[in-house]
Amino acid sequence: MTLFKPAARATLLGLALSACAPAVVMQGKTPGPEERRSEVTPSDTAARPENVTSSRDGTVYFGSMATGTIYRAAPGAARAEPWILASTAGLANVLGVLADDRANTLWVCQNVAGRRGGAPVAGQTALRSFDLTSGAATGTYPFPADAGYCNDIAVAADGAVYASESYRGRVHRLRPGAAALEAWASDSAINVIDGLAFLADGSLYVNTFDTGRLYRIPVNADGSAGAVVRIETSLPLVRPDGLRTAGPHTLVQTEQQGRVAELTIEGTRAEVRVLRDGLPRASGVTLVGDAALVLIDFAKAVVVPYRSR
Repeated sequence: MTLFKPAARATLLGLALSACAPAVVMQGKTPGPEERRSEVTPSDTAARPENVTSSRDGTVYFGSMATGTIYRAAPGAARAEPWILASTAGLANVLGVLADDRANTLWVCQNVAGRRGGAPVAGQTALRSFDLTSGAATGTYPFPADAGYCNDIAVAADGAVYASESYRGRVHRLRPGAAALEAWASDSAINVIDGLAFLADGSLYVNTFDTGRLYRIPVNADGSAGAVVRIETSLPLVRPDGLRTAGPHTLVQTEQQGRVAELTIEGTRAEVRVLRDGLPRASGVTLVGDAALVLIDFAKAVVVPYRSR
């Protein structure tokens, strides 16, 4: 997802679901017909979406860094209209978004406004939840007082929700039925953590925007986080961002250097297969039918044909 470098105070970056063991649920993935859209664009050209997600019926959702509003495009529609208004929901500086069909929930990473150019800080950094059908707000789960950025989101097979916190190297977890987040994992190696997704081995996979690395965090039998393990990649990663599950052992990832790729995990190695290059500031991805919708230039999602192997 998109991050804000403290030194530059500039927006850089660009969420993720999946289910683990033994059958992996692929976020937004539906075995429907060929994706006929060539692109999907929010109706507000100033929205600056940082991530994109989709539900099983092909509905596409964007958040907005600029306005905080959530935009929704009906299945097959090329235009996303305002759906959850920031002025009504109290949203601001939205990064990660994740449609969770099983829970009928849209999970949203909300962040404080301001911080840049001396602007006063307003609002709070939190994981938010909304009814996926009506858009009604259903929950607010604040990050710690010293929070970095709520960047992206993944859902495990047991329904627990995990959110990455950039510039603090932390992953927070919301257990089913819990009223608050708990700090689940923390490591200096993942300081600028970005995307995250589960695979069939039950582990959480995360990337780091600044160092261009991929890591595995096992989930221990008692639910605690295991040691962070680096995954070597067959090609170097440059500003990796959005991460989604594509199959039991495969992920689809965007890199802001300008590409979307499939990552196949075997042990501590990932084989990288480039699906398309030349995608400016690719920051988010979601799977719909036989296509990957890739968010580019913080402006629109373009369709890239894709079938997992």
